[in-house]
Amino acid sequence: MTAVAARPARSTASLRHRLAERGIDSSLWLMVPALVFALALFVYPFSYGIGLTFQPSLATQQQWGGGVLANYVAFFRDPFVFDSVWITMRLALPAALFNVLASIPVAMVLRRKFRFKRFMTSVLVLPITLGTVLTAQGLLIFAGRQGWLNRFLLATGVVDQPLALVNNYTGVMFSLIITGFPFAFLLVSSYLSGIDPSLDSAARTLGAGWWQRFRRITLPLLAPGLATTFILTFVLAFSVFPSARLVGDAMGSTRVMSLMAFRAFGEQNDYPMASTIALMMGVVELLVVAIVLAWRSLLYKGSTGGKG
Repeated sequence: MTAVAARPARSTASLRHRLAERGIDSSLWLMVPALVFALALFVYPFSYGIGLTFQPSLATQQQWGGGVLANYVAFFRDPFVFDSVWITMRLALPAALFNVLASIPVAMVLRRKFRFKRFMTSVLVLPITLGTVLTAQGLLIFAGRQGWLNRFLLATGVVDQPLALVNNYTGVMFSLIITGFPFAFLLVSSYLSGIDPSLDSAARTLGAGWWQRFRRITLPLLAPGLATTFILTFVLAFSVFPSARLVGDAMGSTRVMSLMAFRAFGEQNDYPMASTIALMMGVVELLVVAIVLAWRSLLYKGSTGGKG
């Protein structure tokens, strides 16, 4: 008796059906406009900008040397430009940290049901509709040397001279907090809404105080969401431009990286140097994001449950 090797049955399905089983069908053509959009408005400009960083101007090469890397040499060796990294970090990190921490108690209070809850929520998120330019203009009118606040303090004899609340570090910090807090508040509120209230109720019946419930239940579940919120608010604050120019000291204490890139592009017509500064902005942001994500991975790895 001879054994006959069984041959695998040949599929009778058409090529179209076999591709459909693998998720490849005509609906993928709907992705073409999105791919063209991404290539035209992101991939090409980004690649072109990177290429510009390796085409330093003749003046940059003569002053700093380094050949095709002259822009990077100038960035790290020119204190006026390189110090903008620390100036930007000194603004973005505290602003993002404050917005995240301040949004936690506010979101926890507004998590409850009470009268005028919607009105208070609307007031808190109102700065989103104003934008950074209107916010800066409002700060100048309210807290400027001739603003309402200083005129009131001078008239009441509280101060002898106007307070310097704008056109410096303080003015930019106020602007970043006003514009960044609504985003942090909405994100934290979204994550809090996904935490089962029965967990807190069960801990309360077992005699746990509010601090124990917050530290052992709410915070571990909320921590991954806080890390994500910090990242988003940090990136928003790190790319500050209108506030630093309108209510800050553009070439002094608030000489942020975006202003340095604008200075190279708009005032010096040095497009390669402007591209280099913009690229280094992205590198610094990615480093901070990577550190926060690494810390986030050490936290509770379960679902945060939020709607954000």
